[in-house]
Amino acid sequence: MSKKHTLNARRLLCPMPVIRTQDAVKKLQTGDTLEIIGTDSGILQDIPTWCRINGHTVLETFTNDFEYHIVLQVGK
Repeated sequence: MSKKHTLNARRLLCPMPVIRTQDAVKKLQTGDTLEIIGTDSGILQDIPTWCRINGHTVLETFTNDFEYHIVLQVGK
């Protein structure tokens, strides 16, 4: 059964949100979801690019009160 996880990447600047995402995904199982919440708008491009390269799927992106949210599903 897949699990939902959250990563706080607020106040981190490039490349730290991607590095923290990579570290978090290593601990998760295929099918799990990870919501990354950041304040650097660069994550809207950087994390989807990282997902494409590494076989993960972006399920959702949205902005809420100057915070950027990306929900990804862990691939194999």
